[in-house]
Amino acid sequence: MTDNRPQPPSQPWSSPSGSGPAGPPPLLLCGARLTDGRTVDVRLGGGRIEAVGTAGSLTADATRACVPRLDLTGYLLLPAPAEPHAHADTALSADGPGPVSQDPQDVQRRATEAALLQLGHGATALRAHVRVGDMAGLGALRAVLRAARSLRGLAELTTVAMPRVLTGVAGADGLAVLRDAVKMGASVVGGCPDLDPDPAGYVEAVLETASEHGLPVDLHTDASDPGRLARLAAIAGGLRPGVTLGPCGGLSALPADVAARTAERLAAAGVTVVCLPQGGGGAAAGRDGTPLRLLRAAGVQVAAGSGSLRDVSNPVGRGDPLEAAYLLASCQGLSPEDAYAAVSTRARASMGLPEVRVEAGFPADLLAVRGDGLPAALSLAYSRIVVHGGRVVARTSAVREYCDSAASSSGRGLPRQGRGPA
Repeated sequence: MTDNRPQPPSQPWSSPSGSGPAGPPPLLLCGARLTDGRTVDVRLGGGRIEAVGTAGSLTADATRACVPRLDLTGYLLLPAPAEPHAHADTALSADGPGPVSQDPQDVQRRATEAALLQLGHGATALRAHVRVGDMAGLGALRAVLRAARSLRGLAELTTVAMPRVLTGVAGADGLAVLRDAVKMGASVVGGCPDLDPDPAGYVEAVLETASEHGLPVDLHTDASDPGRLARLAAIAGGLRPGVTLGPCGGLSALPADVAARTAERLAAAGVTVVCLPQGGGGAAAGRDGTPLRLLRAAGVQVAAGSGSLRDVSNPVGRGDPLEAAYLLASCQGLSPEDAYAAVSTRARASMGLPEVRVEAGFPADLLAVRGDGLPAALSLAYSRIVVHGGRVVARTSAVREYCDSAASSSGRGLPRQGRGPA
């Protein structure tokens, strides 16, 4: 029924660099539905949204200017999702024999394929957590950075350097590797303090390194130690461009009053928590148990990521942000609008990316999903068209057909998913 591999759209496909300094050529999206129920035309140009008007209002100008058009009748147009928590160096390794290959060519191939799979789902920006130090050294990071360069114009792939140990005698080497990783091009300082013999010391080393280089922090932690989180919040309050934690499932096991106070400290410090509804987050085992109601009640900004993509932590991980939103709505009680914001607006904010709205002046990073509203889009999100930087970069088309039956022979047509333009 569905082919999830990214395929070229039928629209004119420009080179990643666009048509010159102004970016990709103009494109008119026709007849798209917005979440507020309006049907609109959207004109893109220079990588941004130039105009939004009622359906048909922009067609005449586009025709005179010979602007290509893409018919989005039957599609819901949304800000594109982003992926704040991927593991590019281990992605797509679940089926391989033996230990995960750390050969740079293998890592680059897996990282590139994983990013394209997630781009096909709609994620135009991805943050990849990459292990550095120990046996791998900087080889995996170097390979993921090469993958990021090869994807320019299709998707934005940034990296989080994740050393295993940063304290004690062994930590000196880890700290040196971390600083080398930043010089090499890692744009976020992170790691998993729960694996260090001195988790509090690990956190302090990460925050100090990030402050020294003016970089954001992204830590993968169970968050089961309220004292450590309180110290982190005290330091993080003055750290810019920001601190992200995830998945923080250990907060659920704390006494209610302790967990509430801890969440309030995180909110006051401006810390964002990334939950992983699909399970699997590299260093953490089991499914994510992030206490969403507790965090949101305290005012913590909560985004959602996909976590592991078919590696040892989640061998069936899909890396689909719409599935993450679906799980937040169906299992956590969030409204479809709030659930989608967790994988789009709040995910982008956690990554330091500019906001996207379907309004003039905003970046043209958009996702068109077949459906007449968010509930339908999250339930049956088969057909998708992805726009990044003002041009179509991925397309997934799906048609569901049913075999002949008494119903069809009697003249009553059976439904087909994806009857309109794909």
